[in-house]
Amino acid sequence: MKLFFASDIHGSFIAAQKAIAAFEQSGAKYLILLGDILNHGPRNALPEGYDPIKVAELLNQYADRITAVRGNCDSDVDQMLLDFPMMADYNVVMLADGRRLFLTHGHIYNADKHPQLMTGDVIVSGHTHIPVAEHKGDYYAFNPGSVAIPRNGLPASYGLLDGNALAVISFDGEVLAQTMLS
Repeated sequence: MKLFFASDIHGSFIAAQKAIAAFEQSGAKYLILLGDILNHGPRNALPEGYDPIKVAELLNQYADRITAVRGNCDSDVDQMLLDFPMMADYNVVMLADGRRLFLTHGHIYNADKHPQLMTGDVIVSGHTHIPVAEHKGDYYAFNPGSVAIPRNGLPASYGLLDGNALAVISFDGEVLAQTMLS
């Protein structure tokens, strides 16, 4: 099964459109949103194409395929616009091989501060806007970067789990980070 990960849309309709187009092209069954969906937040400049209402309308068309968690910029008001739940601080996805994906935004839990993980589990977070796909001892850390406000001079990106391959990919198709789950 393929899973598509997007984080830190921050209300950018342009970024949301790119993410949905990449999701459709990827063949992934589910879209996992790692928070900061509609609001740009007080520490960020308005992203290009800022239009939270249009972002909500676009994402709501995929509500039955979305699993989402709350980011530090998400609020009850944002949830009122969305047809899928997104106010949980974390969510857990069980893969067919028994491995868990611990989904979180990254402001509460992250690769360095997380609950007990079993060997081979993956902590999946956003928040930093910096792509990561790495093996960290007994577990894996994965961050798809940001689709709207990338940092450190990196391009906007998304994540993809395809079989045992975890990859962060720019919208131009460049693999920014990747690891194989063993």
